[in-house]
Amino acid sequence: MAKKVTIYHNPKCTTSQNVLAMIEATGAKPEVIEYLKAGWTKAQLKQLFADAGLTPREAMRKKAAEDLKISEKATAAQILDAMVEHPVLVERPFVVTPKGTLLARPKERVREIL
Repeated sequence: MAKKVTIYHNPKCTTSQNVLAMIEATGAKPEVIEYLKAGWTKAQLKQLFADAGLTPREAMRKKAAEDLKISEKATAAQILDAMVEHPVLVERPFVVTPKGTLLARPKERVREIL
């Protein structure tokens, strides 16, 4: 039985493209979620970050936060609200397998859960 792999993917991101290729090279047929199109729910983000052992601030794209003028003093709840409103704020790619959930940065980290 094939292992279930999900990647929260941005096709314009080189790291995300490379991680997807690494997953496919294992023979897995991942579920690819283009989160910029699909968007996020607050519950989904909370679960994803908890599973990856990250805070919302740790999972936030710094450049996007600067561009959107997210305050350095923003609370976790405020960051989550902003991420739901602006999906680009979430760092990528996140990968979920039966072995765990992680932010695949650097891309080689994905091997830990494949």
